[in-house]
Amino acid sequence: MKKAKNTGINQILSQAQKIQGKLGRLEDDMKTKIVEASAGDGKVTAVVNGNRELIALSIDPSLINSDNPELLETMIISGVNAALEGVREMLNHEMTKATNGFSIPGLM
Repeated sequence: MKKAKNTGINQILSQAQKIQGKLGRLEDDMKTKIVEASAGDGKVTAVVNGNRELIALSIDPSLINSDNPELLETMIISGVNAALEGVREMLNHEMTKATNGFSIPGLM
């Protein structure tokens, strides 16, 4: 009976090592992935990488000299948040693929 338990544990450990390898590759892959999102009918565009870093922000020049700075601030926040949400969705999708749907609490 002990041999059957050891075999089960060995299989679990083997699967865990495979998942760990996949997650390491995923982490490297995410560094090169980007998500772009716009707000204000494309007047503000934010680009975020897979590490959740804002790497570019484009603002239509007509907004810069606007009499409504709050509107510009709102558009920037909306664009950045939309890009970050896109990265979250992409990460969740890639994590599900890497772990074959196995949920790892605290990983995301």
